[in-house]
This record gives sequence, structure tokens and C-alpha cells, in this order.
Amino acid sequence: MAGIEVLVVGSGGREHALALGLSKSDSVSKVHCTPGNAGTSMVAVNHQVPDTDIEGIVDLAIQLSVSLVVVGPESPLVDGLSDRLRANSIPSFGPHSEGALLEGSKIYAKMLMQSLGVPTGSFHRVENLDEIDGSLDSYEPPWVIKRDVLAGGKGVTVTTSRKDAREALRHGIEEDGFVLIEEHLSGEEASILVIMDESGYVMLPPSQDHKRVGNNDTGPNTGGMGAYAPAPIVTPSVLARAREEIIEPMHHHLRNSSTPYRGCLYVGLMIDSQGSPSVVEFNVRLGDPEAQVTIPLIQSDLGELLLAAAEGRVSETQVEFNNLHASTVVLASEGYPGAVVNGREIRGWNAEIDEGLTRGFVHLAGASMDEGGKLISNGGRVLSATGLAPSLSESLEASYQIIGGITLDGSHYREDIGFRAISGK
Repeated sequence: MAGIEVLVVGSGGREHALALGLSKSDSVSKVHCTPGNAGTSMVAVNHQVPDTDIEGIVDLAIQLSVSLVVVGPESPLVDGLSDRLRANSIPSFGPHSEGALLEGSKIYAKMLMQSLGVPTGSFHRVENLDEIDGSLDSYEPPWVIKRDVLAGGKGVTVTTSRKDAREALRHGIEEDGFVLIEEHLSGEEASILVIMDESGYVMLPPSQDHKRVGNNDTGPNTGGMGAYAPAPIVTPSVLARAREEIIEPMHHHLRNSSTPYRGCLYVGLMIDSQGSPSVVEFNVRLGDPEAQVTIPLIQSDLGELLLAAAEGRVSETQVEFNNLHASTVVLASEGYPGAVVNGREIRGWNAEIDEGLTRGFVHLAGASMDEGGKLISNGGRVLSATGLAPSLSESLEASYQIIGGITLDGSHYREDIGFRAISGK
């Protein structure tokens, strides 16, 4: 049987992980990416249509006669890319625009969780400037203030400073007409990526991201500085509760929507000291860098799984995972997460480890090849060094061995990825 051709939309490390996984799938004959990056160009054919150009991507998918489109980032999903693809009879792994509201509108997600009884922090919508002080008085610091927009992670303020909280509320009201203030949830964060359609769902191994830029979770938030999976904080008991209290009611709702949800539901959890999971947020796509540590743990054919979800037949698939641990450590450009310095050569990026069950390799993100074949930085998060091994400590050792051999002037990375799991805290 001839293999399928797949188009992956996006340009980050997540998309390199997807393209790499799909290129190894027996069901897939060819992988395309748009716009892709230097990493995807090694395992796929890159096209220069931006991931913001909805009609351009639809035209490209038609032109290439692909059997499946896999959408990496959230913005094209919110803007209706899957709607347009399905209108042209092209299977899309990624929810339609209504389903994408779970990430596109925080108040929508909160109200839905409230109506379904899904555990999450309390919240309040603030519309008027004269409500600010009363709203702050209603919650204990640290205050969590969220704009109801896709802001690339920059629309959230968490602060113990009343002055900063007032300013965040004022700014959100003036920009958007309203803003959310939420109860601060305490505990340890983890994520469960759920491949879902109307027929059923598959939970990928739970992972844990490291959002702060510095060691010991210091400094500003980022898109993610590293991750590992499976995350031991998600014990069998926590996993069972997350399935029963969160994933099951969400799946029941989404499968019965006017247009069923087909794609990945990212469940961002806070797990308290009693092992009770609550939802911090939903995303409507694979996480980055979580994809880099969950996709390599899928032993089954990735192309078959994603196509099944796009066609509404996940329940027909048998998904197996390998009994390994995965970790990834992000190398960031000078200045990240602020103004970054680009255009510098990256050396040593193509090193690999292949020793028995232990593997180490690089997922590229903000990097491109120049005409002379040199790899050049062109983004905040440049690459991630990924390790696979029988234990977490061995996978981290592989990740750090790889990243330790890479040179990029001014770059930085965290030296403590996986510290909670390793220390048992």
C-alpha cells in the first residue's frame, strides 16, 4: 500500500519533532512542512507559506494532494485553518475554530469548565476600572491576571505586588474591554497531551515543562526551557483522577459538539499536596517542548495515529509506548525571553548519541542554514537537546552531553531540567 503524504504546519521544535516522527512512520511516504526550519528540511520538504496564511496553506495542501495536515501552532487553529481544510475534504489534525476557543478565549474555557464541574481555580471577569480594587481584595496574593487573547504566553501576569496587579488589570480592561482575575493554584505543574476525536482518545505519557528562564525556576516566564516525560508527579492515582474528573467530561462535551474535536487537547495541570489535579489551562495543540519528549515515546506508527484522529477513528487504533524516559533541554539565544540577538553561527549541533537503549539528538527550532551550509540562529529558542534512555537520569545525562558540545555565542540553558523528579520534591 502506498504511503500517505503529510503537511506539517509550523516552524518550531515541536514541528521538527512531528516531522521526524512522521518520517519514521511506515504509513508515511513523504513529509512536507510550511514554513518549517533547518531541522525539518533534513527530513521533509520545506515550503515558504507562513503559518499565518490560512488560504495559502489550504492552496498548498490541495496542490500537494496531501492526505493529512498536522497543525502545530495554536494561532492558525483559532483562525479557522482546520475548518477551511475540512471544507476542502482534507483531513486535519487540529480542532476547528470553535474547539480552538479553549485556548483562544480563557473566559470561554473557564466558563465551560465551571459548567462541566471540571476542577479549576475560581475566577472573576473585571470590566470596569472602578472594580479593580474590589477584585484584588477578593483574592489572596499572588494575583493571577489573564487577558482573554492569544498573546504567546505574554498575556498572563502573576504577581504579589498590588501595584503591578492593578496595572495589569487596568491595561487589560483598556486593551480588551475586560480581563480575568483568577485564584492562584499552588502545587506542582504537569501536562497530559490527549489525542482526541469523537470516537475516543489516547493519553500520551505525562510530562513536565520548565517555564522560567533560570535555574530553580527563577526569572521571567518563557515558552519553555526544557521538559521530561513521564513525569513521576503524575502518579497512577493522579492520572486516574485526571482521567475521571477532567478528561472524561471534556471528551464527552467535545465529542458531542456541533463539530467534534479532532486533534490534541493539552491539559495543563496543577497537582496539590494531596494529589488533587486541577486545570491551569487548556491548549489545543501539542506543547513545545512537551512534544519533543512525548512523540519519541510513541512506539506505534505516528502517521496512522494522527490520521485516525483527523478522520474520527482514534478508537480503532492500538497505541503502544516504549518503556523509556525522555528529556529535552532548550538552548536559547542571548537576551531571551527579551530582545534576542540573532544571526550567530551554531556549532556542534549535529552530534548524536546512539548507545544501546540510550539516544541523544537535537531538535532544531529558531535556526536556519545559510548559503554556505552553516547553521545560524534566528529565534529565541534555538534548539533543544533531547535524550532517550531507560531512566530519567540517563536521559538527562544524554541531553546535557549533547548540549554541552554546542557553541552559540551568548546563548544560555537551564542546568536543572528534571530537578523535581530527580530530587523527589
